[in-house]
Amino acid sequence: MAGKLERKSFDKPDETRAFRNGKGKVEVVTIGGHTFGRGIFEPGWRWSEHVKPIAGTASCQAAHTGYVLEGRMIVMMDDGSQAEYGPGDAFYMPPGHDAWIVGDGRCVLLDFTGIGTYAKPA
Repeated sequence: MAGKLERKSFDKPDETRAFRNGKGKVEVVTIGGHTFGRGIFEPGWRWSEHVKPIAGTASCQAAHTGYVLEGRMIVMMDDGSQAEYGPGDAFYMPPGHDAWIVGDGRCVLLDFTGIGTYAKPA
């Protein structure tokens, strides 16, 4: 049985999850049985300050696979290793990390794998 074409816009997401203190949000769409997110992280955003109180875990336990559209983000793993991501970078961030925005601009990225429960109350 063949599937059908589907289209959704992040301009009208299925769900929007706000981060603490107005430091951004994730817009969520589910299409073709897959859940995608567009994360918008404002300057000064840090997972351990703006999402940890929502998630209730010591570090982010989602595995993220995606693409950075604008801005810069540093991700530090629980073991201390870290990487910086910027525009045009595809990324994989395994569970067990903190992250924060670099500089004075916002960071916008698309997440294809880790958004199902991200920034949802525990």
